[in-house]
Amino acid sequence: MIEYFAHNLWLAWILVSLLCLVLELTNGDFFILCFAIGGTAAAIVSGITNSITIQIIVFAISTLLSIFFVRPMALKYFHKGGEHRVSNAEALIGRVGVVTEKIEANGYGRVKIDGDSWKAQSSENAEIAIGMSVRVIQLNSIIITVEKA
Repeated sequence: MIEYFAHNLWLAWILVSLLCLVLELTNGDFFILCFAIGGTAAAIVSGITNSITIQIIVFAISTLLSIFFVRPMALKYFHKGGEHRVSNAEALIGRVGVVTEKIEANGYGRVKIDGDSWKAQSSENAEIAIGMSVRVIQLNSIIITVEKA
């Protein structure tokens, strides 16, 4: 059995590469991807030579080269605009919606934005009628503050 693995070590390197690719799916920072590239390079070298030492050296060198050359390019390409990317509730600020339940003066109403209904209050504490377009200017927990658009 050990002899079988010694002659087919490329299968182990392919398994290492696949495992690293699956782990990369949970991470997303392209670090583990470099180990998958190293495993693939070692699998290719394993088809050429049976020396485990050479395979490990190729794995280490190709992984290091990937960390220094492939990873920065992947981060630049896939994470462009990452500093300015808003998500979740922060993405609501600046959006325009329609009042579905009258916003009372010094009170609350409801605003529909992209199919979602939000509890809303007016920024001027003024009444806003049903059907008016409003823009979200602030988010406080689950209550949005709006102004007429």
